[in-house]
Amino acid sequence: MKSLLTLIILLISPWALADESSQATKRIIFLGDSITSGYGLDKSAAYPSLLENLAKADGFSWSCLNAGLSGDTSAGGTRRAPILLRQPVDILFIALGGNDGLRGIQPEVTAKNLTTIIKQAKEKQPNMLIVLAGMQMPDNMGDDYTAAFREIYPQVAEAEKVHLIPFLLDGVAMEKELNLPDGIHPNAKGHEIIAQQVYQQLKTLTQGN
Repeated sequence: MKSLLTLIILLISPWALADESSQATKRIIFLGDSITSGYGLDKSAAYPSLLENLAKADGFSWSCLNAGLSGDTSAGGTRRAPILLRQPVDILFIALGGNDGLRGIQPEVTAKNLTTIIKQAKEKQPNMLIVLAGMQMPDNMGDDYTAAFREIYPQVAEAEKVHLIPFLLDGVAMEKELNLPDGIHPNAKGHEIIAQQVYQQLKTLTQGN
């Protein structure tokens, strides 16, 4: 736990100082796993960094912290979120659960963990915008499990009154030309598509705020 705390502090410290002079800067934390971290790519090619660039091109000042951790699960997110949220944050983007599904963790456990993360965020920073990005499992996990897993995200989002992006990898998953050879992690082109889609959603949500 101590090493995890040290890692997170090192991650957020430069970010916290970078924009302290700009009151207009929106600070966004992307709490995710290897997809968010940009597995197999430089972090600058991962969708959080690309999204920040898109915002800048449109004249917005967004500071996007990539808190993606390869192999992380929803349970891991419950431990990391309180530390990450020690700094002022405008938007928390939660993109966890994919590894839960690949490990066959029961959907109700994942739902409980995601709910915990959201409640932690609301308690620490009540005015923060929270966005939950959904994931889906391949059919080889079994019809019942796949269906139950898919329902986690809309159910949690509705219960906790947070914004839902139904499927983070919409238009990217299962597309060979948009993924690394492992067929799981998006390549640079895949991240570009994710960034565009997420950016449009966040831009709409933040208009006037």
